[in-house]
This record gives sequence, structure tokens and C-alpha cells, in this order.
Amino acid sequence: MTLIKSISGIRGTIGGKSGDGLTPIDIVKFTAAYGSWVINKTQNKKIVLGRDARISGEMVNNLVIGTLQGLGIEVIDLGLSTTPTVEIAVPMENAGGGIILTASHNPKQWNALKLLNEKGEFISDADGKEVLEIAENADFAFADVNDLGKVVANDTYLQKHIDVILALPLVDVDAIKKANFKIAIDCVNSTGGIFIPALLKALGVETVYELYCEPNGDFPHNPEPLPENLTEIAKVVQAKRADLGIVVDPDVDRLCFVNEDGTMFGEEYTLVAVADYVLKNTPGNTVSNLSSTRALRDVTEKSGNTYNASAVGEVNVVNQMKATNAVIGGEGNGGIIYPELHYGRDALVGIALFLSHLAKEGTTISRLRSTYPAYHISKNKITLTPEMDIDSLLVKVQEKYKNEQTSTIDGLKIDFANEWVHLRRSNTEPIIRIYSEAENETVAENLANKIISDIKEILQLN
Repeated sequence: MTLIKSISGIRGTIGGKSGDGLTPIDIVKFTAAYGSWVINKTQNKKIVLGRDARISGEMVNNLVIGTLQGLGIEVIDLGLSTTPTVEIAVPMENAGGGIILTASHNPKQWNALKLLNEKGEFISDADGKEVLEIAENADFAFADVNDLGKVVANDTYLQKHIDVILALPLVDVDAIKKANFKIAIDCVNSTGGIFIPALLKALGVETVYELYCEPNGDFPHNPEPLPENLTEIAKVVQAKRADLGIVVDPDVDRLCFVNEDGTMFGEEYTLVAVADYVLKNTPGNTVSNLSSTRALRDVTEKSGNTYNASAVGEVNVVNQMKATNAVIGGEGNGGIIYPELHYGRDALVGIALFLSHLAKEGTTISRLRSTYPAYHISKNKITLTPEMDIDSLLVKVQEKYKNEQTSTIDGLKIDFANEWVHLRRSNTEPIIRIYSEAENETVAENLANKIISDIKEILQLN
């Protein structure tokens, strides 16, 4: 059993003993801490709640609602929803915060409480530490019987989310309708199965081949939208002669595409393609994290604009986007952040912008992909041991490559002329992640192996 208490929320496997897994006791404790933090910070006793379709969702939902009511907080319960939908609902409801019950791309035994501030954005590092401290000290007081919070069920936000997307100037419904796309979708039996078909219908897409769109939480494959998990939709795209495939994760904040020939567009290129479209229409800066493809930088600079990199993590990307007034940003895992709508990863707005782009280009999705710089990312890791001094290790690696461009805002990134490597300690596992990118797979793998060899050599000398 696993329980991970981080600044962005509480995540774990269902069951086991309190403190070892995500048990009812842990759910109540951390919900009470977060609810108390919202009251203390905003004096606003209203919280928006939504969940993905995983099997444990109803159980967790009931515990969270009861706990928030016990604090005297009014709960706006969206029921089965998506992470970006809850993010949009928080400011629309003038709420003090929001909770999304989802473990994102993790398998079905996991669940989590993702925590939002009053803007509908993920809470900051400092705020997360406050919530954890409140939980640690059990520093919460519950309301008396006359002041219990009420629960308001609200199922209007599916339509509200679609409406605000359709109202965006860069979403061209007429162009999408005229393209007469045939689209296959894989929603991994979670809430994308409710939201994606509704969005596509609103965008004028008449032919949709639905795969795993029953929101019952029975994930038919590993829910992370990686190529090895998407073999079935690739076959459907080919068999139906669809123009493309669309895949989302269980809480619909990650997005990737399948080409018309069944090959992968590449989740790293979701942001690249959407950014290309946005930049052609609204020039401005872009942001992604240090572990995302260099192709975004290339596309941004080609358009005469400025690219900036942030530390890994959605909060960090959003902060950098705000600091540089970026018009588009996100993460290489298929996360699109379009501030014209809101500061959160949103697969729904990503779909609308991408289809507008594809329709206006009047080409196939594979040809569109071929217009972008071709890079390959290699992902490796080294398991940490207690005696490893990570900070010292990274300083020595940086010294070895002092003639190259380096960044230390999140671990160590070394930028070479045609490739890069990023070393960072994982937030959730006892490992160092080593990501490398180059113009082909062999060079990327060789670069990673060279850095791993350097690290082993440094460790032997210590």
C-alpha cells in the first residue's frame, strides 16, 4: 500500500492501514485540513467537488462531502466530471477552492485529492505545506449542528465548459464542420466518455467511433496515454479509416492523438501543434517544462516569439506563463494550458484548438506532424541509495559539462547544440530521472548512457 503526501494533494492506493494507504481515515483527515485552510485563507465556506469515474470514486466522494459539511462548508458537487471542468467551475461559483478526486493516469487501485485555490488553479508550494501542517497537527474544528454545510448537486458544467470553449475566437466550428472529420476516441472508461463525445458533437463532428466510453472505472488498459497502451485505438483508426484518433487520461487533462495510419502523433507534439496554431493567430511567448521537447522552442522562435522553460510540475509551468505573459504553454505529457480560457491543463480545449488547426491546414494529421522538427526523447532512471549525495553529484556533473549551457532550476539540464539531457530527483520515487532528447533514438539513448556512465564514475570516485 502507498500513501503520498505532497504539496499538491494526497494520493495513494485504496485500502490498508491508516497512513499506509488512502484509507477513509486519511481521506477525512486531509479533507478536514484542506477545508480548514480554505476557511482560514479566504473566509469563503464554499468548495467545488468533482471526480473521475474510478471504482473508489463514490466512496471517496461521500467521505469528502461529509467532512466538508462537518466543517460548515457548502459543497457544489459536480459528480462525474473532469479536472479542467472543476478548475473552471471554482471561479464561476465564487468558491474558496476545489477538490478533484482523481489519481490522473494511475491504475484503478489509486485515487487522490487534487487541491485547488480560489482561482481554480493548483495550490502553491507554500499553501500545500500549510495544508500538510494542519493535517499533521489535526488543527481543525468542526461546526455545530446548526451550522453544518449543505450540498448542492450541479450537473450544468459539462455544457458550461463546452460553451466557453466554443466562444473562444480561435475555435473555428465552421472549419471543423466543413472538414467532415471521422474520429475514433479512447476514453479509458472514465469521464472523457461523457465529455469528449459531447464536445465533438458541439464542434460539428458527426462521425465518432467510441472505444471505452462507459464511465464505470473499469480501465481496459493502463490509463496512461503512452504508445504501448494505445494499440486498440490504433487498430480502430485503421479499420474505420478514421482521420485521426483522440485519447485522454481518466481526468481529461492529458491529450494525445493517433495518426490516420495508426501511428502515434506523439504526446510531446500535442502542445507543439496547438502552440503552432495559437502563435499563427496570436503571437506571444510560450512555456513548457525542462523535460519537454525542444520542438516547442523551435516552433516558437521560428514564429519570432520567445520560449521559456520552467521546473517540472503544472504549478511551475503556470507561474512561468504568468511571469512571461505566455499565450500558450503546458507539458510534454499532452498537457495543454491555454490562459485565454484558464490556467490549467485541459484536453477539451486542446481538442477544439487542434481540430481547428487541422481543418484550416486542410491536410492529414500525419502530414501535419511531419511539418514539425523531429526529435526523440529517451527516458531512463537510476535508483537512489541512502549514501548518495544528489546535490553534490549534480554539481560534479555540471562541472564536467561547464562549457555547455546548463540550468539548475530543477535538478540539472544540460543543453548541447543539437540535444539535451535533464537529471532530476523524482518527487514520488527514490530515483533520479534522466531524460535526453536528440534528433534520433540512437543519439538520445547514447547521450543518456554517457551521462549514466559519468554518474557511476563520479560515485566510484567518492
